[in-house]
Amino acid sequence: MPTPDQSSPVPARNTPSTSGVLYTEKLWPSLWIWIVVVGLSSAGLLMFGPISPTAGVVAALALLAIMTTMLVVSTPTITVTADTVRVGRASIDRAFVGSVEAFKKAEATAERGPRLNGLAYMCFRGWIDPVVKIEITDPADRTPYWLASSRRPDELVAALSTPRA
Repeated sequence: MPTPDQSSPVPARNTPSTSGVLYTEKLWPSLWIWIVVVGLSSAGLLMFGPISPTAGVVAALALLAIMTTMLVVSTPTITVTADTVRVGRASIDRAFVGSVEAFKKAEATAERGPRLNGLAYMCFRGWIDPVVKIEITDPADRTPYWLASSRRPDELVAALSTPRA
């Protein structure tokens, strides 16, 4: 069986480079979500504690580990580089980014509710109030815009409004 040539190029990974990052944000859960997770994990103690205190503690710790892992793994990232925009699992070239607007309080609620287009890409979290609306101008893409939560919406708008290099 032939061996692969050591000088053959290795395919590049499909991950954004950290050089030229203009903005990055992780949409971590708020403090109150973590308090709810601790409270819910104590249900294991309540359910299994009457059988065995040790089993109750083990169940509570297992539930805490599972819920913490699920929250950490599902936390999306927003990254803006000179060439691309990545929100959660979606990525697009900055050439296809149109107007960008930030919404807070009642306006953000309206954008997530009555004004929401069913074709929009959504990446928002209930524990983060402000949202940023990113218009998509790619004619081959039916998605009219992305709607993403952001704790720093003005900084995200400024990063997306910066002209490409």
